[in-house]
Amino acid sequence: MSKKTRKNILIGVCGGIAAYKTCFFIRLLLKKKYSVKVIMTEAATKFVTPLTFSALTQNKVHLDMFEEVKDEPVKHICLAQWASLCLIAPCSANTLSKIALGICDNLLTTVVCALPKETKVYLAPAMNDCMWSNPLIQDNINKLEKIKKYKIINPLKGELACGSYGQGRMAEPEEIFKKITSGF
Repeated sequence: MSKKTRKNILIGVCGGIAAYKTCFFIRLLLKKKYSVKVIMTEAATKFVTPLTFSALTQNKVHLDMFEEVKDEPVKHICLAQWASLCLIAPCSANTLSKIALGICDNLLTTVVCALPKETKVYLAPAMNDCMWSNPLIQDNINKLEKIKKYKIINPLKGELACGSYGQGRMAEPEEIFKKITSGF
């Protein structure tokens, strides 16, 4: 794949046990020669370290909106303009709701808000089944689905990390890969 046709995938990682699956997903992208950069929320760093994603992508992992970087004078704008597509996996109930409400209080939500209108944003939620079925979360999902650029990759039904059984497991990396690359 030439540099001209290369696709830049910006991955947002939120706090949740499903963050380990994102490592496998990134490997699938890299095997197909996609360029990948990662933004992690603070909570995400409690589940998988930034070093893991940096080693996989061979890129710096972005954590702090206010960290000064020489080649990125306005980090959230530079990352937003770089991305051909954005995927947030796992997407927590917190981040999903912030995006739906336009709240920009961390680097990830600020970058998503700054993405050009033609840049698709895929959200792969992962949460407890009660959280997933909460009417407030469902309202936020419906709100996002009405906006063309947002695509929800629904969670699967199964055993959850908390021990309950229900819909809330993040989709498998292969399924996410098929969904986001089918548009290229």
